[in-house]
Amino acid sequence: MLELLQKGGIIMGFIILLSLIAAVIIIERLIYFRRIRVDEETLISRLKTTLQKGYHDEALSICESSPAPITNLMRVGIEYRQFPKREIREAILDAANLEIPKLERYLSALGTIAHITPLLGLLGTVTGNIRAFGVLGSFGSIGDPGLLAKGISEALLTTAAGIIVALPVISFYNYLVNKVSHMIIRLENRVNDMVLLLKGAD
Repeated sequence: MLELLQKGGIIMGFIILLSLIAAVIIIERLIYFRRIRVDEETLISRLKTTLQKGYHDEALSICESSPAPITNLMRVGIEYRQFPKREIREAILDAANLEIPKLERYLSALGTIAHITPLLGLLGTVTGNIRAFGVLGSFGSIGDPGLLAKGISEALLTTAAGIIVALPVISFYNYLVNKVSHMIIRLENRVNDMVLLLKGAD
């Protein structure tokens, strides 16, 4: 690590720092999605049975014991159960809009890291080559070509590092974005089902 920093300079330091930040974001998001994962069909079935019996407090307890976007929406719907269908639907939609930022948290930062690390690598290569040619030029015509080759090889390290960091980050970014998109679509499709479930339980 120290050798890479010495050879790649400050830009290599930035690339390593961004890779650590990306790793933290990816781990945090994977843990978050694992924590909110629930069996929606089983949960909805339990809530339907409970609401049909009129046990609204028990239904709220089920939602609180299984924290997830869908249970947060259902909890809001239960709290608004005395209102007309239109108002229940609006309340659930508002709750869904509050869930979206939680699902998308840190994803824009991860996408930014995925895009700028290769560019930082190229910048490191350009500045490294400029430095290498500058050193060679200072020796005039008697300069050692091996010195130039060494400088260029060290400069290319930043490009390699930028690509190595970007590849897995882009893969995880696309995976997480697709996961969030599917969850948002699923929540939107569940809104009408929730309204019907609540009003049908009256």
